[in-house]
Amino acid sequence: MGHTEADLAQMLHTGPFHLALRAALAVRGLPLQRVRHHLAHRGITVGVTSLSYWQQGARRPQRPESLRAVRALEEVLELPGNSLIRLLDTGEGTVRKELDRPPSRSYRSLLEASGTVERMLAELEAPADGGLHTVGHHERVRIGARRELLGRDSQQVVRAHRDGVDRYVAIHHGDAGCDPARVRVSALENCRTGRVRRHPGTGLVMAELLFDARLRAGETYVFGYGFEDGTGGPGQEYVRGFTYAGGQYVLQIRFDEGALPVRCRRFAQATTGAPRGARTDLTLSGRHRTVHLVEHGVRPGILGIDWDWD
Repeated sequence: MGHTEADLAQMLHTGPFHLALRAALAVRGLPLQRVRHHLAHRGITVGVTSLSYWQQGARRPQRPESLRAVRALEEVLELPGNSLIRLLDTGEGTVRKELDRPPSRSYRSLLEASGTVERMLAELEAPADGGLHTVGHHERVRIGARRELLGRDSQQVVRAHRDGVDRYVAIHHGDAGCDPARVRVSALENCRTGRVRRHPGTGLVMAELLFDARLRAGETYVFGYGFEDGTGGPGQEYVRGFTYAGGQYVLQIRFDEGALPVRCRRFAQATTGAPRGARTDLTLSGRHRTVHLVEHGVRPGILGIDWDWD
C-alpha cells in the first residue's frame, strides 16, 4: 500500500515508531541500502538488517549509538527534528537525554557548495556531527576600503555531547573572487591549527582546530580562531549557517571609514533556497562604524546581515 505525505504526517504524530519509519522510507522512495550509505557519510554505521528490523517492529533502537542514528535518519528522510525519536520515548533516561540534545542539520541544506563541503569533510575524516554543540559564538567581521571581506575572528563556547572530542572544523566561505590559497587561518586561543583544505572553485577554506584536551560528554570548552581574507570582490552581506538549535550568536561587522553602507538589515532564512524572512533595519554606529545582531536560542538555518552601498 502506498503512503502519502498526509499519511506520513499522521504517523509521525501518532506512531508507532516502526510504522512511521516505514511510511517515511516509502514516501521518500529511499531503499535501505541507500539510507545506510547516507548514514555512513555522517559517520554513523548501521546495517541494512538493523534498519529492516526497525521498520518491521522486530527491534527498537535503544542504545545511544542507535538513537544517534535515528537523529540522522530524521535528517536523511527530511523529517522535523525529534519527530521519530520522540516515538521511542518511554520516559527512560537514555531516550530522554537524546531528546534533550539539540538536533543538528547537515551543511548540505545550508550551503550552495554542499557537495564540496562534504568532500572536504571526508578528507578531514570529520563526520557531520562533530560531537560538539555551540553554546555561544561571538563573531567579529571586518569590511575593507574596497568593500571586501578583510577577515573575521571568532570566539566560541562549545559543549561536548560525547566523550573524546578534541577538535573543531571551521569553515570560511569567501565572497566572489576569493582566492582560498591566500586566505590565512589563525588559532587565537586554546587551540592550534591542524589540517587545512582549500577549494578554489567555491572560495571555501576548511580548517581543523585542535584542542589541548579531550573533552568528556557535558564538558565545555572556549577557543578562538580567525580567517584573514581580503582577496574577494565587493560584498553586500555576511551570512552564517547554523547546524544546531540553541545557544547565543553575536555578529558584529565593522566597516572601513571610507566605505560606509547607507543601510544595514538583519535577515534569516531556513535554507539557501528558501525566501528570506522579514528584514529588520540595524543601526550603524557613527564613531565605531559597526553594526551588530544578537540572537538568543538560534535555530538551524541561515542568519546574517546585508547592506546597501551608496
